[in-house]
Amino acid sequence: MSDRVTIHNGDITKLDVDAIVNAANGRLSPGGGVCGAIHRAAGPRLAEACALIGCCPTGGARITNGFGLTARHVIHAVGPVWQGGTEGEADLLTGAYLSSLDLARRHDLKSIAFPAISTGVYGYPLKQAAGIAVGTLRDWLDREEIPEKVVFCVFGAEAEAAYREALTERI
Repeated sequence: MSDRVTIHNGDITKLDVDAIVNAANGRLSPGGGVCGAIHRAAGPRLAEACALIGCCPTGGARITNGFGLTARHVIHAVGPVWQGGTEGEADLLTGAYLSSLDLARRHDLKSIAFPAISTGVYGYPLKQAAGIAVGTLRDWLDREEIPEKVVFCVFGAEAEAAYREALTERI
């Protein structure tokens, strides 16, 4: 797994990958944080494409073109709002990653970049979310060849440390 996975601390909208994952809301509308940054960088056609799709359930994902981004596609993954860990949040977060990976496989996307889904305004504890993301990815990569390259694109030293720790524990 270590030769297929990297961590990048910076702007996900600048990455040269086949797809970036948007930490989306269920309406797939422009929001704040990563979602807002992706919509601003991609331009208004991204919001138009999302409006045509409609909604996406928590734990699911949808795909659009990348429009003004370097990435050819945006995968919109809807993670859960943290409610203390007793409302199935772990399963829903796992589902958001699996749905994204499944779309990458179905569209033959060789490279994908994930943000720290649900850890911003949705309040998911960073270390727990990183463990779920890395564990889900490890299980996927053990049985699948696509994607060939995965980037965990984080923002800030705390997030980078959480993902590096999760990768170290799960290799």
